[in-house]
Amino acid sequence: MAKKCAITGKSSKMAGGYSNRTRATQFNPTGKKRRHANLQKKRIYVPELKKFVTLTLSTKAIRTINKNGAYNTLRKAGILK
Repeated sequence: MAKKCAITGKSSKMAGGYSNRTRATQFNPTGKKRRHANLQKKRIYVPELKKFVTLTLSTKAIRTINKNGAYNTLRKAGILK
């Protein structure tokens, strides 16, 4: 299972590290750092289908499901047909 959100497509990305010492003096690069998205494995009940679906979701996707409903959100993302 990929470490990627099924709805938003969020995954990890490379970002620059920046120390407080660098801010205080001249530019001294600290290298790159991998930033991981806040992904969680959730078991969601879809009442229209009367079954559970297990997905790896970002916290933003979980909030979207709570707001718009599981069936509409999963259908829009192309997970359900």
